[in-house]
Amino acid sequence: MGEEKVEKQNSSYRWIVFGSVLFYYFIIVSQRTAPGLITNQLMKDFNITAAVVGLLTSIQFFAYSGLQIPIGLLSDRLGPNGFLIVGTLFNGLGTVVYSTASNEYVLFLSRLMVGTGDAAIWVNLVLILSQWFKVGEFIKLLGFAGMAGSLGSLLATLPFSAWISASGWRIPFLSSGIMLCLSGILLYFVLVIRPRQLFKNISETKKPQHKKREKTSVILKRMITTRQAWATFLCHFGVMGTYVGFIGSWGVPFGMDIYHMSRSAASQLLMYGLLGAIFGAPIISWFTSRRETIKGTYLSIQFIIFLSWLTFFLFAGKPPFFMSVILFIATGFGSAAGSLTFAIVRKSFPMTEVGAISGFANTGGFISAVLLPFLFGNVLDHFHHAPVNVGYQYGFLIPVLFSFIAVIGGIMVKEKQKNKQSQLSA
Repeated sequence: MGEEKVEKQNSSYRWIVFGSVLFYYFIIVSQRTAPGLITNQLMKDFNITAAVVGLLTSIQFFAYSGLQIPIGLLSDRLGPNGFLIVGTLFNGLGTVVYSTASNEYVLFLSRLMVGTGDAAIWVNLVLILSQWFKVGEFIKLLGFAGMAGSLGSLLATLPFSAWISASGWRIPFLSSGIMLCLSGILLYFVLVIRPRQLFKNISETKKPQHKKREKTSVILKRMITTRQAWATFLCHFGVMGTYVGFIGSWGVPFGMDIYHMSRSAASQLLMYGLLGAIFGAPIISWFTSRRETIKGTYLSIQFIIFLSWLTFFLFAGKPPFFMSVILFIATGFGSAAGSLTFAIVRKSFPMTEVGAISGFANTGGFISAVLLPFLFGNVLDHFHHAPVNVGYQYGFLIPVLFSFIAVIGGIMVKEKQKNKQSQLSA
């Protein structure tokens, strides 16, 4: 471990970095799910079908998932700061374009931009926390990072919905885009300018180290042939993708169509799930950090998620309202366990590969988030002549299947217990 890294991990400034990065992640995640609030409005304003809206959501996650591995590899080599800053700026510009869209083609372009910018966020957030914090702090802080994301999703429910109802949908998205652009500029000062000033003496005296790097092809081959990497991929596919994909597209329409709720009331329904995620993140991280095993906790939560989605299907897509509240809380709480995917990565792979493997695992979650809105929309279109709950019932088979895949991934995880000396040197 280099002298500068040791100094960073002992510096009080690391908490400013932590708070800043989490705040920007909070804003970005709100724009990941906020379009789900205006699904019906987009269908009306642009005269498009449910399948097209599903594809619109999917294109954002397609860009996100497709760039995870390349960004992970580049971040391992070049460092995470620049990618996080550019990603935030690109996300903001895409949101501004979205707010001014005049047709569905501009909507597609804007969500592609947002997905591209968003792709640089989580992997680099994980790497930044790895640089600034010791291993013992890492798992707990990942839980708080997940909590920040859930709070961002919460912002995109009742508060954002009320803003949309009061002023229309364009002004809220324009304002959020401008805020993200300004955030990217501020991140440059927090992550680049100020650390250069604080650690100037160390940087000037540090001798350059020329380490021979492995070829990218070698790293990729090892990654795609490693059981542990695929286990984290499948875990994130089922745990995170199902929840993000559903609340970001069909969660609000579900409440409006099945329970005849207003948009604001339906967003409150989603808020129960987000509260589950908010409280679940620190609870799960705290509980896991006190145990020797991650797998046992993760696998138990994966079963809860699977049973929750299965219950939606077994009740013909229309469970009693109080049960829907419980199920949304359960799936939200379960989604908070997604941070354990990256705790497994951090514990299983060397630091020089954490970015690439984190990107690979994260790709799983967002391939799921790409597929679910589009497939769900097609199911609803197919059953549009049947009672509305029928479409939702068969649509729920998609998250049932996806969450079962997470259970398979959890079973595949092999925990490698590190001795104390290796933990200190990680």
